[in-house]
Amino acid sequence: MAEKKFKYLSNEWAAECTKRFKKELTQEQMKRVTSSLLTVYNNCPDGKTRSVFYKITNGVVDQVSVVEGAPPKAEFSVTADYDLFAKISRAEVKARAALMSGKMTLKGNLVKALRLSPIMDRLNQVMSTIPTDF
Repeated sequence: MAEKKFKYLSNEWAAECTKRFKKELTQEQMKRVTSSLLTVYNNCPDGKTRSVFYKITNGVVDQVSVVEGAPPKAEFSVTADYDLFAKISRAEVKARAALMSGKMTLKGNLVKALRLSPIMDRLNQVMSTIPTDF
């Protein structure tokens, strides 16, 4: 039987991300961080803009949700094209490298965001293991 594939940026994909983050990442690996991040995807294949909201409390990813329309407030907001985020989600590109190259724009404290970039790389590494249709 073929492994179920999740449509990228679907509610089912977001639920699978949350489940795997909780299962595969310890609080220590996540540095017991408390933060929130909003990734804003421009130029999605259907022409829409979507956002993914990540809420992390004491090193546990409490929530991953896909949002169309007005997104929730977050400590950090990162904006880029869908194609770049897809590469990051497949662990083909590191988030920090994309940010430093100017391919992404950040709203929030840059120094803190760079300090948290290894945590985002861990999240992206887990995301890359989810069977996904991009």
